[in-house]
Amino acid sequence: MAYRVVWFKRDLRVQDHWPLLEAARRGPVLCLYVIEPGLWAQPDAAAQHYGFVRESLQTLDAQLRGLGSRLHLAVGEVVDVLAALHATAPFEAVHAHEETGNAWTFARDLAVGRWCRAHGVGWQEWPQFGVVRRLRDRREWQPRWEKHMAAAQATAPAVLRTPELHHAPVWPWGSRPLPTAAELGLDAFEPPQRQRGGRRQAEAVLHDFLHERSSRYRGGISSPLSAPDACSRLSPYLAHGVLSMREVVQATRAELNALPPQAKRQRLGLQGFVSRLYWHCHFIQKLESEPELEWRNLHRGYDGLREPDWNPAHFEALQEGRTGWPMVDACVAMLRETGWLNFRMRAMLVSVAAYPLWLHWQPVGHWLARQFLDYEPGIHWPQMQMQSGTTGINTTRVYNPIKQALDHDPQGVFVRQWLPALRRVPDSWLFEPWRMSADVAARCGVRVGQDIAVPLVELADALRESKARMHTLRRQSAVRAAKAAVVERHGSRRGMPGASRDQQGEERPALRRKPGPPANQLSLDL
Repeated sequence: MAYRVVWFKRDLRVQDHWPLLEAARRGPVLCLYVIEPGLWAQPDAAAQHYGFVRESLQTLDAQLRGLGSRLHLAVGEVVDVLAALHATAPFEAVHAHEETGNAWTFARDLAVGRWCRAHGVGWQEWPQFGVVRRLRDRREWQPRWEKHMAAAQATAPAVLRTPELHHAPVWPWGSRPLPTAAELGLDAFEPPQRQRGGRRQAEAVLHDFLHERSSRYRGGISSPLSAPDACSRLSPYLAHGVLSMREVVQATRAELNALPPQAKRQRLGLQGFVSRLYWHCHFIQKLESEPELEWRNLHRGYDGLREPDWNPAHFEALQEGRTGWPMVDACVAMLRETGWLNFRMRAMLVSVAAYPLWLHWQPVGHWLARQFLDYEPGIHWPQMQMQSGTTGINTTRVYNPIKQALDHDPQGVFVRQWLPALRRVPDSWLFEPWRMSADVAARCGVRVGQDIAVPLVELADALRESKARMHTLRRQSAVRAAKAAVVERHGSRRGMPGASRDQQGEERPALRRKPGPPANQLSLDL
């Protein structure tokens, strides 16, 4: 029986799934997900990602059964699985979504394309986000994003016909155990409070945000106290494709159009959310256009800035949440427990790693990728470089962790929640507890250096020195001269929704216009 394979990757849904719909129009379809040992062996993979995927696959199978089909699985590298399947039950084509992932997935997709061509098998991919393959001119991107988001969603097929397979190297979901995280070489730890995967959960979170929580979005996403409820919390469902970007954009715009005039706070929240969905794809486009962002500095003039000074003790302390700066260590504790942190606190973590601790962004980025349940390579790596100052086109972002605590946790509620040792420390010493006298520490029952860490460096001195080193490099004529090419390839353009003054500063000089009203700093909190 002639049939086609729909290969699910980071698109674990049947709604708005053009590869599935187009394959179903042509005949029987095998819906396939491959558990790839090579993928899970990458330094950005974590057990929580695998757990979330497994939960989402279970609901995907339930959706497919509702259409008369099943989700089939295999374990192995995709080319090997396709070759073995084709040898036992030849198929006509492979349908899939485009993916802007890490370097490993990029190489894997190229290998699948080569295999298909070599064996006379069709290989067709559809765009999933507002990301354009082989984009020639960045000015083309914005209208193409709008066109993609306004296009009709793919309806779920009315019915799916599944080919009859005998002795094939695939099996229906639930018919045999899946590999455990440990068997894939992953650290078995998962954050106890992480979000759960699956379409039903995704739809519930989307509905709750659009109709209830969006009124708190504007003004609520910066503080780690309010952000867990004010943010949409849709990012893991978008990252793994349980929801499509297009259906979220369209649902949000439909809700905006239905709001009564008096719902001003909700309107502002949803408008801000749409602008961040736009920037979500803008950053993924950066990695699509320049995959080297994952492993080398965007601006090559910054090569060697931090690499020779790598300090493993600083990195270990950061990972273990014992930098001595309470706001930083509390954020690490929250990540360990929940797998999530709001954008401003993520930026602060990267800034602390990059400036006072002077750590290169790539190892820090791999660690944080494993901590973030919603890890999206196309956002993660451009942001790692932006917050570390190696893009060459952005204002230097240096977050003082003591100021961040005073601004966003002035009563110390967040710090005390995640760092129990500080619960009896007076407010006056809470954000610099190492400065307490021995008498005060004794009354609090805190042993400085044991219950709480002493900072690895003197913050003011370390910030002053790191900024001086960065700005000295930025002033070099060769570094300044190379900036224009980076701006041309990756800079934002005038008129992009939600662009801050800093983002507009990415424009080529010839594109500058008179500045408009001040905008808030770009935040990718979803």
